[in-house]
Amino acid sequence: MPLRADEIPASVRAIISAGTVIPAHPLALTADRTLDERRQRALTRYYIDAGVGGLAVGVHTTQFAIRDVGLYEPVLSLAREEAAAWTDRPLALVAGLAGRTEQACREADIAVGLGYHAGLLSLAALKGADEDALVAHCESVAERIPLFGFYLQTAVGGLPLSESFWRRFASIPNVVGIKIAPFHRYRTLDVVRGVALAGAEDRVTLYTGNDDHIVADLLTPFDVRRGEETVRIRIKGGLLGHWSVWTKSAVEIFERCRAAAGTDTVPADLLALDSAVTDMNAAVFDVENDFHGVIAGCHEVLRRQGLLEGIWCLDPAEGLGPGQAEKLTRVAADHPGLVDDSFVAANLSRWLG
Repeated sequence: MPLRADEIPASVRAIISAGTVIPAHPLALTADRTLDERRQRALTRYYIDAGVGGLAVGVHTTQFAIRDVGLYEPVLSLAREEAAAWTDRPLALVAGLAGRTEQACREADIAVGLGYHAGLLSLAALKGADEDALVAHCESVAERIPLFGFYLQTAVGGLPLSESFWRRFASIPNVVGIKIAPFHRYRTLDVVRGVALAGAEDRVTLYTGNDDHIVADLLTPFDVRRGEETVRIRIKGGLLGHWSVWTKSAVEIFERCRAAAGTDTVPADLLALDSAVTDMNAAVFDVENDFHGVIAGCHEVLRRQGLLEGIWCLDPAEGLGPGQAEKLTRVAADHPGLVDDSFVAANLSRWLG
């Protein structure tokens, strides 16, 4: 049964439109690369207790290859089930959608059937398609589930997408948000302008996926000329792989940014956090090695905290990049206020119980 945006529970719609912290949920595996259900549940519990407003499951950080090994529906189901059992507060549940139109629609149907509220639509499988074909694909999937657009960076398989595309995408009635993750300031502006020119700023909520520029994205007002008026738009939330680690601290930073965003003066120490968080992200995402260890880096932080047993990925070739472990040690020592090790240590046995 298709889901329309106005059918999302009002409490969840309010969370999405106000902006919130949505971590991209990793995949917990055993040494033989099968699902570690106990630790997968522990991760969900961790994020909820850290204070997130939603979960994104089946996305890049969960590993797109879950589709190839029959784990897409089980992993989405596990997160939905655990969220409902662990808390009675509303959470925005976002399912990753990938592949060509038939596959993406099938995944949308699965997500709706499991109780997810929106789909984060990857366009990576449509490389070479023209703008009309991309928009038609998005329209087809939006008939099944409310959508978050996803501007995935080209370094990990994303497509360059124009301002015109984002204007047309934002005009699709069942679009509720866009994750802006090109890691590119010019392309970030293309999304903002596209939404403004579509007149969709009150319906389509912008989320930063620019893990290299998180704090500044949340603090920056974007002014766009639309005819005779100037429209001010803000990025209100974040849907981030980086927020799958040190999540308690991420929630605290987000709340500080939200409180400051509406004021005339942003404290210098809050602005300074932008470069500090980016420094940490460079280690987590293995920027020096062209993002080779982008998923393994998240796993390594969680392994060190005891949430994961190892850093295994579905692809045995995926692991930490040269020097990445040392960089993770360095940034955690340089920015002790941005980690949440004590919070995890105090709750780990309960989450694993």
